Amino acid sequence: MPVLEAFRLALLTIRAQKLKSGFSLIGVFIGVASLIGAWSIVNGVNRYMTVKFAQTLYGVNTFQLRRRPMFAANVPDSVWRAWRRRPRIKFGDAEAVTAAISGPVVTAWASDENVSVFYGNKEARDIQLTAASERYFDIKNLRIAAGRAFTAQENRSGVPVAVLGEAVAKRLFSDRNPLNHSVRIGGIGYRVIGVVEHQGSLLDFPLDRFVVVPAQSPAQSLVNPPGVLDALLVKAPSEEAMRDAIQEAEGVMRGRRHLRPTQDNNFVLETSEGVQRFWAGINRILMVVLPGVVIVSLVIGGVVIMNIMLMSVTERTREIGLRKSLGARRRDVLRQFLAESAAIASVGAGFGILAGVGLTVLINAVSPLPAKLSPASVVLGVLMGTGVGVVAGVYPASRAARLDPIAALRQE
Repeated sequence: MPVLEAFRLALLTIRAQKLKSGFSLIGVFIGVASLIGAWSIVNGVNRYMTVKFAQTLYGVNTFQLRRRPMFAANVPDSVWRAWRRRPRIKFGDAEAVTAAISGPVVTAWASDENVSVFYGNKEARDIQLTAASERYFDIKNLRIAAGRAFTAQENRSGVPVAVLGEAVAKRLFSDRNPLNHSVRIGGIGYRVIGVVEHQGSLLDFPLDRFVVVPAQSPAQSLVNPPGVLDALLVKAPSEEAMRDAIQEAEGVMRGRRHLRPTQDNNFVLETSEGVQRFWAGINRILMVVLPGVVIVSLVIGGVVIMNIMLMSVTERTREIGLRKSLGARRRDVLRQFLAESAAIASVGAGFGILAGVGLTVLINAVSPLPAKLSPASVVLGVLMGTGVGVVAGVYPASRAARLDPIAALRQE
């Protein structure tokens, strides 16, 4: 019996026994849908973390001099306490590192704190106040939609001016032009000189709820003690130049902290690789757990298909005997039942692919998780679904092929 004919008969059998076939393909359906959905989530988040997330937080070819890492997972309490005992990053440290780096880099100071911002009777709560130097906008790639950024002279003089994120401008001023109006931060008025272009969100966290003011303005007292900053940001023209700058910055800081060669750094020089390592740890866990769920579903589906096919062999014993008496060979019967089992699994895999694609679209539409469909997951879903059907059908098919035609015809 040709393979295509065997598949045609298998599909006719599935069509004739809809309920039984439906129960047979549920396990494969769930397994393939889970595979495609999980793969899409992991694939999408991987791209998101390595491209948008890391570049938004740090920037391309950018590192930060900080007291402790911005991101850290599974850190013992003793390590947290040790980090908190470290000396703070001072204005003098930032100036010394900036002066020591020989390459053509761009540097900026930055300190953050959540505050409330007021305009008249309106209040914008939980706004990220960033006290930064003038090149902060260049390093963070913040484009000004209206007005301008503050200058180096305004930063050195501590002029109380502010650049608003789009969400803050809309909350306080609605449709009015905020330029040259005064907002209050910590009881002090800041003249609005610019509004930043829309930034969107990052994993459903809004990126437009911020205000940037000069690092040496009165807001310095709201974010840190006098003369202290959270981070020095350094952007280099290439990755190689960034590595060289990191080495120079490390040498300067170790000298200023009087650290011996055997002592560890009591500061961090952090790049986007830290975020990527953080995500890589989570990704390894997902890559262990998610395939386990898929494998369990497929094994259950295979067991169900095997049992259904065994029932089918029992019910069709006389049919098998009749086929053999009319000249069907053992391999013909074997091929027919294997084709039927593979066809059931393939139909289940097909519905699973449709469900997985729909799940990917739904995740992108209603959740902050980015999901990206991978063609490889679709191909793997088809192969795994069909493979489960073939493996599950081997025993029932061989049992049917071994039936004695005379005994089969006598079967009631």
